[in-house]
Amino acid sequence: MNRLLLLAIVVIVGGLIASLSLFNDQLANAGSTKKIQFTQTITSTPDPGIGHSNEQMAIVLPPNSGSIYHGSITYSSSQPVQVVVLHQIDKSDAKGQPTWTVDGNTLYAQTIIDPNSTGGSLDFTGSAIGLHSINSSQFTATVSVDGWIRVTTPEIIQSTVTTPPAENYTIKFAKSTIPVQIPMHEGTVDGKTVYYIITDSSNNLVANTISSNQNWKVQLSPVLAHVPSISYGNIFIFTNGITGNGTRGYQDDVLSFTPSDKQYSPLNKVIEVSWDVGRGPFILNSTKAILDANMTGKIKLTVTDTILNTPEVIWDGGALNVRTNKILLDTTSYQNGQVLDVNVDNMTATFVGHRGWGPDGKTIYYIITSGTPEGPAQTMKVQNVPLLSILGSSARDVYQFANGLQGAGPFGYQEGISGAQPGDSTYSPICKISIITWNDPQNVKVLENKNDIDSEKSTGNITVQEATTLDKNYILDCPIVNP
Repeated sequence: MNRLLLLAIVVIVGGLIASLSLFNDQLANAGSTKKIQFTQTITSTPDPGIGHSNEQMAIVLPPNSGSIYHGSITYSSSQPVQVVVLHQIDKSDAKGQPTWTVDGNTLYAQTIIDPNSTGGSLDFTGSAIGLHSINSSQFTATVSVDGWIRVTTPEIIQSTVTTPPAENYTIKFAKSTIPVQIPMHEGTVDGKTVYYIITDSSNNLVANTISSNQNWKVQLSPVLAHVPSISYGNIFIFTNGITGNGTRGYQDDVLSFTPSDKQYSPLNKVIEVSWDVGRGPFILNSTKAILDANMTGKIKLTVTDTILNTPEVIWDGGALNVRTNKILLDTTSYQNGQVLDVNVDNMTATFVGHRGWGPDGKTIYYIITSGTPEGPAQTMKVQNVPLLSILGSSARDVYQFANGLQGAGPFGYQEGISGAQPGDSTYSPICKISIITWNDPQNVKVLENKNDIDSEKSTGNITVQEATTLDKNYILDCPIVNP
């Protein structure tokens, strides 16, 4: 997989704008029906559907929520291909027919027309249409489409992923990716050992205390204090009792869930645990054990207002993917995992640090620990965490580029720009991705801060749109870190 696949997943199934000129020129509005008529050469990418990663797909007309395409297609391909027509259905309607999905939630019935030919012509009706190969060899096809889209939910559509620019339109920076070593903590979930990191706190005193204890900076994020209550778990931190390696110097902290659980979130509310005199102490290694001890008066629980970002690195039955290739290149930094090394003996985890710009143009580095929806998360080989999807209103905006100057960004173009950074009242380790598309290649330039984005947007040089996959925002746990 390459970085274009990550862009393709967001573009193809999310209605992301990478180039509007094709349809701007060729769509004729007719109430809720629009004319589609074009000829286009497209190149396949690995199929983003679950279970199809070793196959190739070239989307001709992408899924467009609430809309139906109908018309005719003529194609000529560099190798024999199938024609695939997708039909969006509810999960309850999946009763044995072939289906296709990117995230396991939005489902499409799949019609496969297999002429075993490099060319052909046919009529179609469906939610999307593409060309498909069951082998992993990339193919190129030229297609002509003459048809209509019946739009019931207005949504911008896109026909192709923009081709990378020539090498002479490249921007390169020193240290675009760096290794970031972060101290790990040992805790328990339901009696089983987990290892996790602490990157951010909603409380300044707690952030400073943990920073001092672990000798690594925990960032202040006041926004975390206001996240929805269903978006976090609990972390029980002991304030007295048995001396140990917990956050406050006593027994190991106890967390609610692991990434194997649907309820898992990297965010946890701090609940302080203190032993009553003469009633202990002894080891409590699960939420149930703690609640039982509280019910019998052995301990006192104090629910604080502090929310921590505590991404788990190793848990019972799982771990974050560790890259086999430790060499960091601009072209592969967002592939094959975001962890370079995990050392349980030294209690450290080393992440890939990605360079970007802060809102004021200062250099920042951030790591990626998890994301959602499943398609983009799988492409980067980070944990898919569905609960992140409800944190859009509490996330900072991060702007990535879908075309323009080649660089070390996730889609192969210049590095992204963060809408907030540590020290800002709006900074959050959770980020919501938006996509910047240059409308005219002649106007491409380096953008270095939020003011640059606003200026180019006001003149019409760029289009800015939230990245979505099947109507779901592209959300990451990507805390800004001190390298």
